[in-house]
Amino acid sequence: MTATPTSLDQDPAFALHRGGKIEIRSTIPVRDAGDLSLAYTPGVARVCTAIAETPALADDYTWVSNVVAVVSDGTAVLGLGDIGPSAAMPVMEGKALLFKEFAGVDAVPICLACTGVDELVETVARLAPSFGGINLEDISAPRCFEVEDRLRELLDIPVFHDDQHGTAIVTLAALKNAARLTGRSLGDLRAVVAGAGASGVAVTRILLEAGIGDIAVSDSKGLIYDGRDGLNPVKQALARDTNKAGHTGSTEEALAGADVFVGLSGSTVTEQAIASMAEGAIVFALSNPTPEVLPEVAARHAAVVATGRSDFPNQINNVLAFPGVFRGALDVRATAITENMKVAAADALAAVVGDDLTAEYVIPSPFDARVAPAVTAAVAAQARIDGVARA
Repeated sequence: MTATPTSLDQDPAFALHRGGKIEIRSTIPVRDAGDLSLAYTPGVARVCTAIAETPALADDYTWVSNVVAVVSDGTAVLGLGDIGPSAAMPVMEGKALLFKEFAGVDAVPICLACTGVDELVETVARLAPSFGGINLEDISAPRCFEVEDRLRELLDIPVFHDDQHGTAIVTLAALKNAARLTGRSLGDLRAVVAGAGASGVAVTRILLEAGIGDIAVSDSKGLIYDGRDGLNPVKQALARDTNKAGHTGSTEEALAGADVFVGLSGSTVTEQAIASMAEGAIVFALSNPTPEVLPEVAARHAAVVATGRSDFPNQINNVLAFPGVFRGALDVRATAITENMKVAAADALAAVVGDDLTAEYVIPSPFDARVAPAVTAAVAAQARIDGVARA
């Protein structure tokens, strides 16, 4: 039997999505001819002329300084994979909704019917004058790395691939608190990251930036190490910068004696492997909807367990990061989001937990009203320190 809109609406998820989740609203009234003449012609011409003469005025006299493009090609949507741009739209709408709800940032979902790196870069670059920032979303690896790098070089507004950096920021915040809870610093920890896709690479990079003791990354063929055949350029760079211990086997073999496991692969890890980790182990099994190891199993052997799910404690949720990151960047009209700004966001997130830290509470709730303001302030302050702020 073919599904119809009426039958689908019996599912509350479909009912909620009917007609879309966002809309455009006016910020000024148009009550009479006088209002019309100011909002549109002829009054608008004076504003256009001023911006043509001084382009920076667009930040003050249009919505550009408070609007982000949420851009996807639909090739890596959630755990659904390459489902195309039309099917990606509900996720991009949702992202725009969260921008507005959590940080007052206007966002426009844009799903592109192209997947080539050159096409994506050219299209986004041509759209960029309409936005104060670009949030890349659900673009498959390894293309996502090149797309982001090239757009960052081309544009003078923040470009942020949330699948990479949102996950990395929240993971770092949670790990800092987990380390504090167990009486250690990041420098004391040896970590194993399962997954060398967008989020796995970004998590590894931010942990290196933050001073992790050692970290090894695995892909579907095992541990990444210097000299391994068949590595793409992204993995070659990881091989140079990680795995000081020189592990060459499987993820589970590398977990023996490790302090931290971060799962971002969609694979499974046995209870025996978790049991082989060091005392006071920290397990972040972040694949959704099925974690690499079930939390109740990991908790038998680990001091702290986190997942990507909302039905267990310590949810690593990107919504803790991206609204405040962009709010802070937009508030100071930043030209970029630096590595230091990401670390500052993670530090601010970790600080929200404060003295309430427990094994079940190493990261705050997305509904904690302190989160977005704390991240916003930290990102804005760091942008000024890093010299990328224009306001």
